[in-house]
Amino acid sequence: MDIRNLSFSYRHHEKTINHINAAIRPGTITTIIGPNGSGKSTLLSLLANRLTPIKGEVVVDGKTLSSYRAKELARHLAVVYQQNEAPADITVKKLVAYGRFPYRKRFSNWKEEDELAVNEALEATKLENKAHLPLLSLSGGEQQRAWIALALAQKTNILLLDEPTTYLDLYHQLEVLELVRSLNRLKKTTIVMVLHDLNQAIQYSDELIVMQAGSIVKAGLPREVVTEEMVENIYGVRAVLRDDAEAGLVLLPVGI
Repeated sequence: MDIRNLSFSYRHHEKTINHINAAIRPGTITTIIGPNGSGKSTLLSLLANRLTPIKGEVVVDGKTLSSYRAKELARHLAVVYQQNEAPADITVKKLVAYGRFPYRKRFSNWKEEDELAVNEALEATKLENKAHLPLLSLSGGEQQRAWIALALAQKTNILLLDEPTTYLDLYHQLEVLELVRSLNRLKKTTIVMVLHDLNQAIQYSDELIVMQAGSIVKAGLPREVVTEEMVENIYGVRAVLRDDAEAGLVLLPVGI
């Protein structure tokens, strides 16, 4: 995925994304970080083709997003948003089955390959025993895993996640992030996600993109990107970095 000179503004507002250039390496986990209002989720929406840039382009598998038809793009790229809505009575398996929509033709029957893809997605997210339960009967973490399972059923090479740990307690945050990492390592899925927690971003990412005021101000390996100086300049927070034998690089805020 290549981001080329990308700019965007909401109507009657100044630019919220300013001439962004970046390359997302295949098979990696790239996390977008930055303070509130820096443009993280807007950038992810542009990568998902949910918003249309006023300038520049995003290239996926050799084609610009604008040149894809919706179903075709959905075979290359899946998205899990921060807030997702589904019918109140839908079961987990029926939700995940929506992931097969990009491969279905009008009036076509449900195929064995569709069933296999759904079952594999349920197994990967450890939801096979809850497949026939109502989605809303699941915990917050389980519901998020169900939405990720829907994305997995699409069989794409790229997965975008907008703040996948929002509204979850610490256990379920780590549960979702461990799932994301395992999908990347086992299936070589290219993952781009937005996170607020810098320690989680450090621990679960191969590369980081730091945004401020709609621009990328720093990008690279977590150890190169997250410095005490960067945290103070971008977030206005004084912090110290420590190396822990088990956790690796850890950021400790000490004041503002």
